[in-house]
Amino acid sequence: MSPSFAGATEEYRLGLNYRNQWPAIPGVFHTYSISFDKALINFNSGIGVLATYDVAGSGDLSTTNVGLLYSYDFFINREWHIRPGVNFKFFYLGLDLAKLIWSSSLSGGGTPTPSIHPPAFDNVADVDFATSALVYNDRIWAGFTLDHLLVPKTSFYGEDATVPIKFNLYGGMQIIKKTRLRTKLKEVLSIAMNFQTQAKFFQTDIGLYYYKDPLIFGLWYRGIPLVTSQAGDAIIGLVGIKTSQLHIGYSYDFTISNLISSSSGAHEISLVYEFTSLSVGSQKRRIRAIPCPEF
Repeated sequence: MSPSFAGATEEYRLGLNYRNQWPAIPGVFHTYSISFDKALINFNSGIGVLATYDVAGSGDLSTTNVGLLYSYDFFINREWHIRPGVNFKFFYLGLDLAKLIWSSSLSGGGTPTPSIHPPAFDNVADVDFATSALVYNDRIWAGFTLDHLLVPKTSFYGEDATVPIKFNLYGGMQIIKKTRLRTKLKEVLSIAMNFQTQAKFFQTDIGLYYYKDPLIFGLWYRGIPLVTSQAGDAIIGLVGIKTSQLHIGYSYDFTISNLISSSSGAHEISLVYEFTSLSVGSQKRRIRAIPCPEF
């Protein structure tokens, strides 16, 4: 969501994510991602790489992004930090026309006939850029992200079609925080929100996280109350487990919009593995933790 989180880990972090959206609808709507980032502790910085692959529909319309991320942590005072970030990425859009059924390929009864040759086209390759800023202390975080600032092309036929700029505003706070041995989290209750807008689309997510070592539970509402067209989209439930190095989470989106009878919601699985080369009891300076939940 934000390149400001690049390197916001003890030292190294590997993340894997898979999402299956609307499994009951014909065609596939799958998203895969893999990320790796590292804290550059001596430089108050973080670097990372993020790759995502999204495929949708019966024609396998695919979007691939591969990006490099960088963030820098500024000390405002002893309590507050500000962390800007950037993401330079390669954008690729593809389509498998062989899997599409054209109207000219249907018989009068609606059954497929030998297909004509579809018009030639070129898959789309372009570059993109995102920037962000995050302000946080031990219990509160807030930030924004501006994505698709280079408005990459999306037309297979050279037309003037681009990805609109996307704006995210996010934040949250830890309402309850209990620790053990001063640093290890034992129990946390957090509230979080994310607002995003792109062209004429806008969406708000509001949620609660409860962590009781080692279990994580979450409940989110996606929608904008009192706005008829987008009053409610989904209720999201999350369950996970968090150890010192491994975090595993599963979430399910229960659709509450008009698609409730035909979409079957969405399933998402997340895995995060954090590790360090520092020895136990090392006096090497460690990065300050951002209180935002991992999932």
